[in-house]
Amino acid sequence: MNTQHRPMKHVQLWLAIALAMPVPSAVATEMSGPEAQRLVRLVRQDCGSCHGLTLKGGLGSPLLPATLADKPAESLVAAILHGRPGTAMPPWRGLLTEQEAQWIVERLQAGFPQE
Repeated sequence: MNTQHRPMKHVQLWLAIALAMPVPSAVATEMSGPEAQRLVRLVRQDCGSCHGLTLKGGLGSPLLPATLADKPAESLVAAILHGRPGTAMPPWRGLLTEQEAQWIVERLQAGFPQE
C-alpha cells in the first residue's frame, strides 16, 4: 500500500472544507439608499429608546465603537436577531434579516451614522 499520497488527500479534504465555509463577517455588508436609511432610523429610534438616542447607553448598554471593540461581530448579530433572554433586549429576527443585522453591527463598530 502506497501511503505517500495520504497526506495530500488530507490537505485536499481540508481545502475543500475551507472553501465550502461561509465568508467571515469581516467583509463589509453593502446597503445603500432607502434600505440603509430605514436601518439607520430603526437603530436611532427603536434601539435608541433603550440604548439612548445617541447610543451612549440608557436601559441598554452603550452601542459605541469603544464599548463594542472587544465583542465578536457574530455575537452582536446573534443578540440582535435572537435577543438576550432574561433582559429587556427583544429578538429582532421578525423585522431584520441576518444581512441587515450584520450591516448594523458593522456600522456600530465603526461609528453609527446620523440619520
